[in-house]
Amino acid sequence: MELILWRHADAEPGARDEERKLTAKGKKQAKRMAMWLNKRLPEDAKVLASPARRAIQTAEALTERFEVDPRLGTRSSPADILSAAGWPNGKGAVVVVGHQPTLGRTASFALTGTELDWLFKKGAVWWLVSRDEEEGAAAIRAVVAPDFA
Repeated sequence: MELILWRHADAEPGARDEERKLTAKGKKQAKRMAMWLNKRLPEDAKVLASPARRAIQTAEALTERFEVDPRLGTRSSPADILSAAGWPNGKGAVVVVGHQPTLGRTASFALTGTELDWLFKKGAVWWLVSRDEEEGAAAIRAVVAPDFA
């Protein structure tokens, strides 16, 4: 299985967290990363997004075919994200558009079995692969920030 964790791009400040929109910079970040992903993702990749507006806008840069999943919201846990994606025993590729610090903790847990506060830059992607031949083993395929996409 391939798990692509994508942090939403730069968003405007606001008191109503779920309603915050992408900034002009965020829209550029999302577009750049979407172009990078589109060159590499399998056609049948599943895309899941947090219900927060900025995550939905980030996912929209990639595709019109995505699902909003409440388990991926701003208060989600790594367990919520991994469950929604079907990690590590699912099939195919799943893109999860979500939030920090949960995505950093999710990457840490998926790779090491321990939740650590790993930095996850705005608009960045961490592409993880589960190793079927070794139960519980995972590897990093790529870590890319929008500046390098």
